Amino acid sequence: MPTYRIITLGCKVNQQESEALSTRLKKGSWRKASPNHNADVCIINTCTVTGKASMQSRQEIRKAIKANPGARIIVTGCYAQTAPDDIKSISGVHHILGNAFKLSLPESILSSDVHKTDRSPALKISNMMKENRFQTVPAILPGERTRPFLKIQDGCDAFCTYCIVPYARGKSRSMTKKDIMHHLRLFNRNGVREAVLTGIHLGCYGQDLDPENGRLFDLLYAIDSEKVLDRIRLSSIEPHELTDDIIKLVASSDIICPHFHVPLQSGDDMVLTRMHRPYTRDLFRNLIHKIKHHLPDAAIGVDVMAGFPGEKEGAFNNTLRLIEELPVSYLHVFPFSPREGTPAATYPDQISPGIIKKRCHRLREVGNAKRSEFYKSAIGKKTALLVETKRDSTTGFLKGLSPNYIPVLLQGEDHLMSQIVNMTVDRIDDDLNVYGSLLSTPLPSSKK
Repeated sequence: MPTYRIITLGCKVNQQESEALSTRLKKGSWRKASPNHNADVCIINTCTVTGKASMQSRQEIRKAIKANPGARIIVTGCYAQTAPDDIKSISGVHHILGNAFKLSLPESILSSDVHKTDRSPALKISNMMKENRFQTVPAILPGERTRPFLKIQDGCDAFCTYCIVPYARGKSRSMTKKDIMHHLRLFNRNGVREAVLTGIHLGCYGQDLDPENGRLFDLLYAIDSEKVLDRIRLSSIEPHELTDDIIKLVASSDIICPHFHVPLQSGDDMVLTRMHRPYTRDLFRNLIHKIKHHLPDAAIGVDVMAGFPGEKEGAFNNTLRLIEELPVSYLHVFPFSPREGTPAATYPDQISPGIIKKRCHRLREVGNAKRSEFYKSAIGKKTALLVETKRDSTTGFLKGLSPNYIPVLLQGEDHLMSQIVNMTVDRIDDDLNVYGSLLSTPLPSSKK
């Protein structure tokens, strides 16, 4: 059997698409290459959300070429979509496929043209702005991931001034509610306890579909009503799209996890306007307090960017103070990275890399303090832990995730893997590792 290797960079959407590719290859009689052996075909699913992500994509392409001599090297994903000429300059690449062709990649691999011996890479790139159809992949059976992702939306219509993603992914497109429920029921029948609903712009879900399909709240209401899985987790939702109805539904639900990831980017209104972000610091502040009012133990993650052009020291301090005062749980901190083709890349008042680095460091210090405070607030509390299929490599303990996104280590037998167990949080060490104790045997599944 021919072998393949998939290297994935970037977001949850990329990860889910790579899993879909892997499933299709296995169905096509391909075998996943073992870690210590060369692959016949190596696929690099790239990211370009920041300059660093593009650099890492190039590095992974070169590493794959070196580590898999003789393999067919196929590059796809957002970096392939937006910078194919940069990839063409890397010796050893055979095919460059844009995002519109990513999910048909297995058919391309199996066709004879992939095995040509020509030296220059074959390009297959389309204009993503002309893509109007959501590409639904066949339901993916559970594999190595305890909490599989399900991409229900793709593309973005926001065009924030710093962001290349709309050009890489195209317009917002959604999977139908009918197809989503089909995927979740299949997960259920195959023993999956939790799935993560993900998208490039999740809050826009359904806006491109017939009104009868509904929007994100209608989808979540249907999932909650049917209890189609034991747990559903949401990926990132924009502040102005996280509605009161959604918050209240999560607060009343026993399957939708109390975990929100809400991008802030900046806590300064002037910077938000220049970013083309359609909300204010006051809206964000009120939203976070509203979540905590309805869900006191909820995890709230926040994306924040340092060094956007024109971010003076006062503007940065506005961001820092806002985060310090809010009951958020953790931060994802990004340095501003000028992306060619976006308005912000041409703004004259760029911030020096040294200042950006210092600001990122200060934000990460605050983020670490917030994470520590959130974890400590869980000590002594009971929670239901979904145990993963692999043990912690350092301690040998079982590891799992609470509904409110706290990773916990506990002692137990292998039969607890992929099960939901009741446990209590005991302690947290200096490295923010959380330890718990088992309280009961695995909880019954909602498997139907």
